[in-house]
Amino acid sequence: LDVDECQDNNGGCQQICVNTMGSYECQCKEGFFLSDNQHTCIHRSIEGMNCMNKDHGCAHICRETPKGGVACECRPGFELAKNQKDCKLTCNYGNGGCQHTCDDTDTGPVCGCHQKYALHSDGRTCIEKDEAAIESSEYNATSVADVDKRVKRRLLMETCAVNNGGCDRTCKDTATGVRCSCPVGFTLQPDGKTCKDIDECLVNNGGCDHFCRNTVGSFECSCQKGYKLLTDERTCQDIDECSFERTCDHTCINYPGSFECLCHKGYTLYGLTHCGDIDECSISNGSCDYGCLNTMGSYECVCPPGKKLHWNKKDCVEMVKCLPNAKPAPKAQLVCSKTGGIESCFLSCPSNTLFVPDSENSYTLSCGVPVQQGKAQQKRNTTLPSCADSLAPPIKQKARFKIKDAKCHLRPRSKEKTKDSGKQAGQFPCTDNCQVTFVNLKCDSSKKKRRGRKSPSKEVSHITTEFEVEMKSEEVSDTCNIDCVRKRMEQKLQTAIKTLRKSINKQQFYIQFSGTEYEVAQKPAKATEGHEACSTGQVLQDGKCVTCSTGTFYSGEHNQCVPCSPGTYQDTEGQLTCEPCPSNDGQGVAGARNVSECGGKFNLIIKGLGQCSPGHYSSDGFKPCRVCPLGTYQPEPGRTLCFPCGGGLVTKHEGAVSFQDCETKVHCSPGHYYNSTTHRCIRCPVGTYQPEFGQNYCITCPGNTSTDFDGSTNVTHCKNQHCGGELGDYTGYIESPNYPGDYPANVECIWNINPPPKRRILIVVPEIFLPIEDECGDVLVMRKSASPTSITTYETCQTYERPIAFTSRSRKLWIQFKSNEGNSGKGFQVPYVTYDEDYQQLIEDIVRDGRLYASENHQEILKDKKLIKALFDVLAHPQNYFKYTAQESKEMFPRSFIKLLRSKVSRFLRPYK
Repeated sequence: LDVDECQDNNGGCQQICVNTMGSYECQCKEGFFLSDNQHTCIHRSIEGMNCMNKDHGCAHICRETPKGGVACECRPGFELAKNQKDCKLTCNYGNGGCQHTCDDTDTGPVCGCHQKYALHSDGRTCIEKDEAAIESSEYNATSVADVDKRVKRRLLMETCAVNNGGCDRTCKDTATGVRCSCPVGFTLQPDGKTCKDIDECLVNNGGCDHFCRNTVGSFECSCQKGYKLLTDERTCQDIDECSFERTCDHTCINYPGSFECLCHKGYTLYGLTHCGDIDECSISNGSCDYGCLNTMGSYECVCPPGKKLHWNKKDCVEMVKCLPNAKPAPKAQLVCSKTGGIESCFLSCPSNTLFVPDSENSYTLSCGVPVQQGKAQQKRNTTLPSCADSLAPPIKQKARFKIKDAKCHLRPRSKEKTKDSGKQAGQFPCTDNCQVTFVNLKCDSSKKKRRGRKSPSKEVSHITTEFEVEMKSEEVSDTCNIDCVRKRMEQKLQTAIKTLRKSINKQQFYIQFSGTEYEVAQKPAKATEGHEACSTGQVLQDGKCVTCSTGTFYSGEHNQCVPCSPGTYQDTEGQLTCEPCPSNDGQGVAGARNVSECGGKFNLIIKGLGQCSPGHYSSDGFKPCRVCPLGTYQPEPGRTLCFPCGGGLVTKHEGAVSFQDCETKVHCSPGHYYNSTTHRCIRCPVGTYQPEFGQNYCITCPGNTSTDFDGSTNVTHCKNQHCGGELGDYTGYIESPNYPGDYPANVECIWNINPPPKRRILIVVPEIFLPIEDECGDVLVMRKSASPTSITTYETCQTYERPIAFTSRSRKLWIQFKSNEGNSGKGFQVPYVTYDEDYQQLIEDIVRDGRLYASENHQEILKDKKLIKALFDVLAHPQNYFKYTAQESKEMFPRSFIKLLRSKVSRFLRPYK
């Protein structure tokens, strides 16, 4: 019996499916023509002298010839007629439309029938000769005698040689007459002749894990979304989406049947799988007192000149403010000495140090606090000065040094050298307790090639330093005024720099952190093997270099991360020392990660016992606190101020904790913000959103995303405008912007695929989501070039969840995706592969075969990223077929799929067998 393929998913046809005897074919609506893949339809464009012209005259497939003009081809199972345009049916296609036998003749297939059957007037179907009349009268007979007569007559005349013994399927002659039997999947009916399909799904769900679908003579299992059918064609297994490339930007968590993407701190999710930096500064100015600076994954508050950041990292306090009870932070010291005619210098860095490894061969190091803080230093939460600190303008000097044949690696000084140096003898100027308030040192190694001569390239390290020395007001006397003291100090510093230059040349300059001395740069011979594995500030863990975390420092002496001792803290990764706590009483916990975790009494204050709660403030953020007055609010603890509502607005009560407590003239809905000057609700501009009621700001979209319209209420409205994809010579993919989130409005993407010589393109569209409501406003088209009349391979403007594979009709492809301002959808991710053109015939034979799409399991293969990757790998590089063992292939693809491919491949490779 003929199977109606159109009943199942429209036979895979994009528009119209027509069932035929033994097969089916796809057709297109007016204004479209059938693409080469025989399933999808292409919109007819401006007529040209090519296949786009609807009068090209080809019955089936139209191809452009290299010289221009057209050549017709036929679908498999048809032959080209003498007029080179029409296609003749052969017995190879759906048995030529015959129900029983088929013979090819010059005029086309001629049908015949088995014995005891006659050809019907339609010339295709077969009917029983005189059996029809006999049977109809026999079925009316009900008496036992009639039945006996019928049995006798049957016994006399029935044999398998005549009319297959009346059996539907298999017939066997026995002593008692014919015996009929049925193939697997069918059961013999009480008449002993007819076979009826068994519905296997009725018993134990056919052994299927999830869904069972009965088919004629068999059944098919399928799985819920997020699961895949294993090759036993019964069991469903969760798809681990996290094992695919590019599933999530940051962290992927797999769940049974689904997955979830998470973002690192400071980032937020958009487009279902992507992570974008949160612009915290757009959320109430990051709650900063003055300026806010957004950074990737974080943000910083900045202060105007003359003020510096409070410990809460939000408020600005006067520079001159000092801590009366705090001990002065220990200062940096530059000590130079001479032993046996060799100058050596030590720079000790007890506080306010920052080590930044810029690259493998360069680093920056700062030590102390500069008086005028530049942007680089503002980031650092430096300790407030004590009241004993001098505030006169400092003396500044810059110097540049060069070390030949040395690399910028800050490494601990070897033990032997420390012994050799002995005690520092003759003291040099600027060492009589000369305090260096600030040192900034940059070491950079670069390979310098000598021109002309063929000599090995030399390593040259450049050290750039900045020094600041504090002016001591107590040194001013009647004999030497302030200018005189400044001159003396400058001379001292210059002398020290000269000595430093000599010591650097002799590799005798060391920097001391936490009791360990480090060499600034090293000659290759000196580099100790033990420490080479990781850079300074990192240790080896499970074969990977890991940076020392906050609350610890890197000890070069022990080559490990050591927790900060009580009374010190470290809020930056990969540092070489810990900072002294402001209280400096040596009490508290080890491993403090910031000032607020410092020990002793200070710890208790910060931990919240003494911190001002939201809705309160004080001059230093600690108790005793005052309530935020009417008309102001403060959402955070430990602050030194309250934010005004603005525009003369008052709050419902004192101690308000958010802008929503301000009594606004109108109540703004999500997607709007309140303007305190005009007292109106303003729609959030494009590129921002606001999910809450009654707020006075809109949040900027994460990363480089934007919204389609103003007044957005959710981060899901933020979309990336970037056209996705990777275009390789052998494999690649194209992707709609923001995929798998909805694509943005009014976007246009152009991709060009130019395969290497002698290669053709095969494309798989696993699924595509374009809303059909806006009358083809969103379109994906694949053509030979940008010209509207060039050969079109594929075009669609609607959602199509069934996969389709097709070869490009042209050697290269110009692909365009356009969306309008109407509805949006998930879009597409379309992979492609380029294959050797010698396989053109085989590939086309496979992708045009309806069986590739008929079974749901086959459809799932074309949607399975791992299987498509393996399939494409072999198509692009056939030799890679041997990478996969027979067992692996069996485990990857269902038997029916392997069988389909094997039959095609063997026919292609051995056509004359």
